[in-house]
Amino acid sequence: MKNISLDITKASCFLKEGAVAAFEPCVKAAQESLENGTCPGNDFLGWLHLPSSITPAFLDEIEATAKVLRENCEAIVVAGIGGSYLGARAVIEALSNSFNWLIQDKNNPTILFAGNNIGEDYLFELTEYLKGKKFGVINISKSGTTTETALTFRLLKKQCEAQRGKEEAKKVIVAVTDAKRGAARTCADKEGYKSFIIPDNVGGRFSVLTPVGLLPIACAGFDVKALVAGAQEMEKACGKDVPFEQNLAAQYAAVRNGLYQSGKKIEIMVNYQPKLHFFSEWWKQLYGESEGKDGKGIFPASVDFTTDLHSMGQWIQEGERTIFETVISVEKPEKKLLFPEDEENLDGLNFLAGKRVDEVNKMAELGTRLAHVDGGVPNMRICVPQLNEYYIGQLIYFFEIACGISGNILQVNPFNQPGVEAYKKNMFALLEKPGYEAETKAIKERLNKEK
Repeated sequence: MKNISLDITKASCFLKEGAVAAFEPCVKAAQESLENGTCPGNDFLGWLHLPSSITPAFLDEIEATAKVLRENCEAIVVAGIGGSYLGARAVIEALSNSFNWLIQDKNNPTILFAGNNIGEDYLFELTEYLKGKKFGVINISKSGTTTETALTFRLLKKQCEAQRGKEEAKKVIVAVTDAKRGAARTCADKEGYKSFIIPDNVGGRFSVLTPVGLLPIACAGFDVKALVAGAQEMEKACGKDVPFEQNLAAQYAAVRNGLYQSGKKIEIMVNYQPKLHFFSEWWKQLYGESEGKDGKGIFPASVDFTTDLHSMGQWIQEGERTIFETVISVEKPEKKLLFPEDEENLDGLNFLAGKRVDEVNKMAELGTRLAHVDGGVPNMRICVPQLNEYYIGQLIYFFEIACGISGNILQVNPFNQPGVEAYKKNMFALLEKPGYEAETKAIKERLNKEK
């Protein structure tokens, strides 16, 4: 089988000759520090060789649990936020029928996502939809106290028990949480839920190849063994002993850092397949949360082309030249659809008659890439042979290892997220959470002064 590939020629040409090769010592040092566990955040390196450590027995257990949920549920709600849901959603959306929400598929339960916002209307509408339905819940939280997820799980647990009875609910609620600590672990042990462990040394945004991502993906009916096999292949292809010029992750990390140092502060992830929208969302969290600290970091943005060419295309073509693009190009679509001929030809498109729709899409991709490069936008292109579990697994690991390398080149800790806590402290103070009395007093005094 082919692997995903990376073309950097339309990006490296914006750098001085030899600039990419000059990053080799930095990349090698970053790889060594990851392998030796000497980099900042070295207590969160469990993802590094995670693919190769996953056993067939573990995947069998994941699939067996998914089978129980699939056989006993019309709908499964994945409750989690950030890395606790984005990876699973990215894979499920990439591999699913785009109109699943309209199709009454009796072979597969509907997979829903919640616990990622505090929208009252959203949660009300979710609970209304679930009334009278046989539903289950996958509660994903290391602590069990993350506000968005904990609030949602409390609602869903009560509703599931009310509709299905406590014993039946016990069979269809699964916890993915810490091995020993936290509210979610205590609840799972007390109620007797089936549970899986989030490894202590794997952060949320790197956790898609743990039960955090694997269980929901298996529940959706997809082949997690093929997903892991793809990640295992990419782990080998991006290993520290692979020569710099042949190592996709090393090349990607080097080019994006070279562009950053030359003034390109924004990376735009581009896709030409609507199914990859949530893959871009996962990528944005992975890179934004890993690199955006200490006053540094490339800002990760994303667009869905050709759709967004009619909204963001003008800015990308002629706006401030602080951007570069990384395009995910899918070589072979799953389906075939030919462009029809029309006798009247009012739209003037008969010249396309008989062509595959994907050929039109590919020419839009090539034409856009040429135009953007001509407009001063460096472009990297990642070619994916087709959208299936194996190649999605490759993409996941490729971006993870490249992120670890890139963050170390940038000299930040790619595995923490101290800035995420700032809003939480203010929110708890405003809600007068017990233990936040001093913070509540201080924030109220501040707000009174600002009136």
